[in-house]
Amino acid sequence: MRRKLKVLKYLAALTVLGCSGAVIVGTAVYLNLNPKLPAIDVLREANLQIPLRIYSQNGELIGVYGEKFRTPVAMEDVPQHFVHAILAAEDDRFLEHRGVDLAGLLRAALELLRSGEIRTGGSTITMQVARNFFLSSEQTFVRKFNEIFLALKIERLLSKDEILELYVNKIFLGKRAYGVQAAAAIYYGKDIGELSVAQLAMIAGLPKAPSSFNPVSNPERALIRRNWILGRMQKLGFIDETTWQTAVESPVTASYYGPRLELDAGYAAEMARAQVVARFGNDIYAQGLKVITTI
Repeated sequence: MRRKLKVLKYLAALTVLGCSGAVIVGTAVYLNLNPKLPAIDVLREANLQIPLRIYSQNGELIGVYGEKFRTPVAMEDVPQHFVHAILAAEDDRFLEHRGVDLAGLLRAALELLRSGEIRTGGSTITMQVARNFFLSSEQTFVRKFNEIFLALKIERLLSKDEILELYVNKIFLGKRAYGVQAAAAIYYGKDIGELSVAQLAMIAGLPKAPSSFNPVSNPERALIRRNWILGRMQKLGFIDETTWQTAVESPVTASYYGPRLELDAGYAAEMARAQVVARFGNDIYAQGLKVITTI
């Protein structure tokens, strides 16, 4: 009995020392990195790269030019099922945590140990916003700490809806599509609000690996990912069993549509593009400029 008490005391002491050490190290890292972190106030007026768009005189889209296809969308125009799909796939405790989810990090570590892969990810949506706007993709401990500290700051500055809006408009979703509205147009030729639950879940599966889970180039893996997300949505109470059953039985309907043009006037669009570039330079490809022609 005494020996057991000794062991328990020893383990308790080790736990206290470990926690104390972690706090000390974390504080030291924070004090060292915090002064070097970028100002996050710019997120309130974040400038996203939006391609040049050419229109007819009646407002019909005839050309899109730029390295990134993006059409910003307000949060109120994003279907609730898509929000639920993203939460199920990326961060189901997003509405509860304050930027960093220790339970999520632990779950990701356990998934890695059990299956050799991480399906849900250890980064919260807020941490991904921090990474996408401010940090590189290098896999280092310093970058991870910066991601955590920035996420905590972002949560203090912005509401959950504001963070989600930044996320859904910034993320890369494959095939030069940035943001969910662009992805809906590229893969389904529709607006995000016109997609089915199955299609929304398919897009929600892309942030983790836009190439590996791409429904056009890797439909089999994309289907597995989509159905896993649908299962998570049902488990979390986001959809009922009937909706889940209908969605998982839906075939993969994605294709590559390219930008959604409303009028076939490619020659006129190209002439307008050349004139605008000659006058304003190549920066116009990312500034969201809209050009109205006489066509």
